Amino acid sequence: MKLDAALPPVILKDVPAIASAAQEIGFDALWTQETQHNPFLPCTLIAEHSTSLNFGTAIAVSFARSPADLAYIAWDLSVQSEGRFILGLGTQVKAHVERRFGMPWPESVTGKLREQIQVIRAFWDCWQNGAKLNFRGEYYKATLMSPFFNPGAIEHPNIPIYIAGVNIGLAKLAGELCDGFHAHPFNSPRYMREMMLPAIEEGVRNANRKMQDVTVSMTPFVATTPEEEAFARMQIAFYASTPSYHAVMDMYGWSETAQQLSGFAAKSEWTEMPMLITDEMLHEFCLITTQENMAKDLKKRYEGIADRLTLYTPFVPKEKDDWWKALVKEFN
Repeated sequence: MKLDAALPPVILKDVPAIASAAQEIGFDALWTQETQHNPFLPCTLIAEHSTSLNFGTAIAVSFARSPADLAYIAWDLSVQSEGRFILGLGTQVKAHVERRFGMPWPESVTGKLREQIQVIRAFWDCWQNGAKLNFRGEYYKATLMSPFFNPGAIEHPNIPIYIAGVNIGLAKLAGELCDGFHAHPFNSPRYMREMMLPAIEEGVRNANRKMQDVTVSMTPFVATTPEEEAFARMQIAFYASTPSYHAVMDMYGWSETAQQLSGFAAKSEWTEMPMLITDEMLHEFCLITTQENMAKDLKKRYEGIADRLTLYTPFVPKEKDDWWKALVKEFN
């Protein structure tokens, strides 16, 4: 099990110092997110200011971009980093794709994402191996690649693609087609065992692959203080209010609470929402532990479930550096 770090939502000038510190601490990878900033721009700085640190997007919103755009960005980052970049894609939800990014929402989420990945790989095959670009699908058509626009073959063309998801459709797609699966932070060991891993396994079987072909990455909530518990409760309430994520609550019989949370969110009554997250819910979705026991408890909780862990708490240099080093050492 590898331990990774999450890049905090900082401006670009702060990224070089964080990348250097993350490598020095010993994290295996540093992940960027698409929340308040573009997820790809920091990647160029991470590549420049590290030599052994893997890095990638967890996630970039796939439906906000064309497959060609994603293919070019990933190709360039793989060249710059000498093969350390991981392309992590997520669909987001309908409201954000349509109303925040101004892009259309597909009839089939898995269908469009499947094609998007296939088109990206068709571009890469064209550039690396000279294959004719000739993809014709329901959502995408890519048939033109003249030499002027072809970046050519590179040393590290096998760029891993991870996709993110909460529900079984995308987990199954990851098993069929992808190198990794970013499990959503709104998750639990039970949900992974009963819902996500079986779906990945089904996808793996359908594609005649092996489970070892799919890296499972998780971003657990962890709390060691009352303040961290309060933060986790707030974030869990926010995620549980999203209708697309209700399957997680439904499995536990907490559908009524999920509906109540959605009602509060619709009215922007955010302060009331954490009060609906009971202690039982908190313990299902968040590891309550101590700093001294965190490594042991994380391994016990996610053994056999996750290949990579990234704490939901971002890595900030000069904040608990000695503790981070000790934690990473337990995973190396």
